[in-house]
Amino acid sequence: MGDDAGLRQAADDAVAAVTADADEHVGLVARVVRGGPAAPPSSPDVLLDAAWGLADRRHGLGMTPRHRFATASGCKGFTALAVLSLVADGTLGLATTARSLLGADLPLISDDVTVEHLLSHRSGIGEYLDDDADVSDYLMPVPVHALVDPEDYLPILDGFPQAFAPGTGFAYCNGGFVVLSVLAQRAAGVPFHELVRTRVLEPAGMTSSGYPRSDALPGDAAVGYVRVDGQWRSNVHHLPVVGGGDGGAYTTTLDMEQFWDALLGGRIVPDDLVARMRRAPQGPGGPGEGYAYGLGLWLRDGGALVLQGEDSGVSFWSAHEPATGLTWTVAGTTADGAWPVVRALREALAG
Repeated sequence: MGDDAGLRQAADDAVAAVTADADEHVGLVARVVRGGPAAPPSSPDVLLDAAWGLADRRHGLGMTPRHRFATASGCKGFTALAVLSLVADGTLGLATTARSLLGADLPLISDDVTVEHLLSHRSGIGEYLDDDADVSDYLMPVPVHALVDPEDYLPILDGFPQAFAPGTGFAYCNGGFVVLSVLAQRAAGVPFHELVRTRVLEPAGMTSSGYPRSDALPGDAAVGYVRVDGQWRSNVHHLPVVGGGDGGAYTTTLDMEQFWDALLGGRIVPDDLVARMRRAPQGPGGPGEGYAYGLGLWLRDGGALVLQGEDSGVSFWSAHEPATGLTWTVAGTTADGAWPVVRALREALAG
């Protein structure tokens, strides 16, 4: 089936606005399908499957619907599921304290911070990364090529005091998900990236997803770009060379369809833990603006489940709406590129 004419026009108009106002070469992909977990993933009703711009500016390579792209914080859901798979087999518990595995590491993390606190952004631990900083800045306090394994982050996670007592508020925290990756591999005795591969990506059938090095990307991976001193440059010097617990995996629109189908079909973690991911914890505070946060998932009004991320050279959105059976993913090769398309598609789908 071909693209829905209305959705295609809405997306094309949004892309035209992006290219006219900011960046004529931004690479973008968007795919919208109607199906849902009850339908075979191989036969969804495809409403939009499109790409625009360039995947690699240096070589003038056009973006295609099948390109891999970075997810930034979108892959916090993968981290959460790797951790919850260890909860399912008894290796960890939601009430397991971070201190029980950290030992003397990161002494400013409160002794009563639990896995559940970290998964729900209610730990109150100090944040190592300024999400409000200019994406063109070089934010990592150590050389990015040194950040390969979760343990490599310990020096840059240290020194940040608790912002509030665990469970007494909500504060989105990248550092909390890096800590989760450390806890997961220490508890399992298996490297974090292998845990995600074997416990999340492979059960979901996500054959094109993973954590490639940014300085050795496969040929079908789109390159992210940052505007520095008036020039568009690769983001290779802005982000960890290998993505970690708080972001940086690569995926495709087709793999994200597989992800939502596998998640809600109980093929990654059992149904009771999926239900727990979809429920915001009790307690004061929250993200607001039509959102709640469960365990590793954004929860929109109306029941939609969302993974999203933004970073230097990356913008990513993927959502599944159980009520309508819609799954849609948009990604861009700049920090801002995807959002006008996300807004346009949301309005068109709602209309």
